[in-house]
Amino acid sequence: MSQPAAKPWTPEEFLAWEERQPLRYEFDGFQPVAMTGGTAAHSAIQGNLAAALVPRLRAGRCRFFNSDFKIETTEPHYRYPDGSIVCRSVAPTDTRAADPVTLFEVLSPSTADEDRYTKALEYQAIPSVQRYVMLEQNAIRATVLERSGESWTVHLLMQGSILRLPEAGIEVPLDELYEGIDFGAPRHQEPTTEAP
Repeated sequence: MSQPAAKPWTPEEFLAWEERQPLRYEFDGFQPVAMTGGTAAHSAIQGNLAAALVPRLRAGRCRFFNSDFKIETTEPHYRYPDGSIVCRSVAPTDTRAADPVTLFEVLSPSTADEDRYTKALEYQAIPSVQRYVMLEQNAIRATVLERSGESWTVHLLMQGSILRLPEAGIEVPLDELYEGIDFGAPRHQEPTTEAP
């Protein structure tokens, strides 16, 4: 006997439920999706992103938010990008924004397809978004989707490139987002035990 299909959650049901959870969840328009942990490189890139953007934005009207701050897409879905820039006043008690100008994701092998396609389409549908930056975590590289009128332009950045964010009035050397990461370091391996 087959199980009945699960009933999709409403955005209101998700928000009320998530408020009571100790962990973070995204909402894909159907159900909650648990947020998982990342690698050392992923964490370092996120930290470098905040360290690079916060001081540069301090004198202006835009603010950087890390992955603890929710973004509401037009569906509505709720996402926790690795970083976002919002260029308006945000109340201290706000938990989400629907009008970011820039969004960042650090690509992981397990989420890269979703970040490149599913989230890219969701982020592009937000009218305020001018730029979506996808940062690789295994090399100094980024794919930048830039709004260009009604269409989008793709920019590929490599080591030595400058990440330009005119919507926020700043520029950042891409290399700065990868400081302290040794891509040649050996991967950690669990110790093995040999039988006597």
